[in-house]
Amino acid sequence: MLFHQIKPGNAFGKDIYYRFLKKHRFNWRKLLLLSAVMLIAKIDPLHRRGEQRLLIIDDTVEPKRGKQIEGGCRYLWSNKEHRLISSLNNVSLNYADSHSTFQLDFALRLNTSRHKKLADFSQSLHHRSNAFKRCKEGLRDKNLLALEILEHALYAGIVADYLLIDSWYAKPDFIHQANAMSLPVIARIANTNRLWHFKSKYKSLQALYIIIKTTTVNITVPIERFTTVIAEHQLLGRVKLLFLHTGKELIIFISADHRFQAKR
Repeated sequence: MLFHQIKPGNAFGKDIYYRFLKKHRFNWRKLLLLSAVMLIAKIDPLHRRGEQRLLIIDDTVEPKRGKQIEGGCRYLWSNKEHRLISSLNNVSLNYADSHSTFQLDFALRLNTSRHKKLADFSQSLHHRSNAFKRCKEGLRDKNLLALEILEHALYAGIVADYLLIDSWYAKPDFIHQANAMSLPVIARIANTNRLWHFKSKYKSLQALYIIIKTTTVNITVPIERFTTVIAEHQLLGRVKLLFLHTGKELIIFISADHRFQAKR
């Protein structure tokens, strides 16, 4: 065991942690997820009736300037720096409620601009090892990675009321597969006719917004104005659409749970 050197007061020395982090045989994904499951179980009694528990899928860009960093990519768009940078792309799944936030799982995405191929990695990995599986999964599509880590979390016992995703993942197929896991999706969607078609007379998002803003009473908040409508989608069925106009742009949200109520 790594934890055989214990200092007074039941504290481990820093060398113990360093040696622990260097061990490539450990299943770090399972350790992270099971630790989060245990911690969430501890705070579960704090939840009040009506409070929502959320799962959040997002991807972040971690700047990495070294060309020899395994998994690093040359050209990834950074929303923080508003330019393409050399970095790692991290697809993550997080849990949030009224009291806390936990990271449940993550996957590193290797796109076509990666500096090094898997065969050029510094260490040769056994094909059955966790590290090798991590490397292989990085070549897969981001949507597939997000669905896989979501499935892992639900299988481990994580319970949530809604899944929040951004516009990158907010496509009919992705939302449909998430709904199949009994997890309603709330997402911002792109205002494009290529992805979103509805069964009503007004099939496009823009056509729906134009007709409902003239026939319904808008709910006015200090800056924005939003309107909601129930629409029928061929794949998703009945969904709720929320149109929010900031004065400069039209922002559209979708909820697979048409009973969901937007709050000020």
